[in-house]
Amino acid sequence: MRVCGVDINSNDVNVCLLSLKDELFELPDFRTRKLTLKDINSTQELRHFQQTFAKLMEDYKVDKVVIRQRPMKGKFAGGAVGFKLEAAIELIASLKVTVMPTTDIKESLKRNPIQISYAETDLKAFQEGAFNTAYAFLMKDKYADKSE
Repeated sequence: MRVCGVDINSNDVNVCLLSLKDELFELPDFRTRKLTLKDINSTQELRHFQQTFAKLMEDYKVDKVVIRQRPMKGKFAGGAVGFKLEAAIELIASLKVTVMPTTDIKESLKRNPIQISYAETDLKAFQEGAFNTAYAFLMKDKYADKSE
């Protein structure tokens, strides 16, 4: 399964492509690490972002897009622009999109710790949230705690 992890931060969408095949993880080459909505008030710019994201997922044959959920209120609440970008991704008809709560991500990572250091992945620091989201999603059902 090929998953694109998404971590939204303001008007940036950080992405990480992660593949799990025959019990092996792979970080395939990916032509972008981040997509940015330049003009947050432009409908045309938002449509361009949506089309660019959809084309990227199509080109790399992504099976599932997993977005790290952000709180709607409180100290760490996501901003309006981030929710706008999230909706633009969720409304792409050709994609299967899941929004994964941070508690589920943390729980999955706790049960199934990443076996290598993040520095060994050759990903940028800002992609760590997207990587953790994709990894946690792939591990969530595959290696779930059997005592549940």
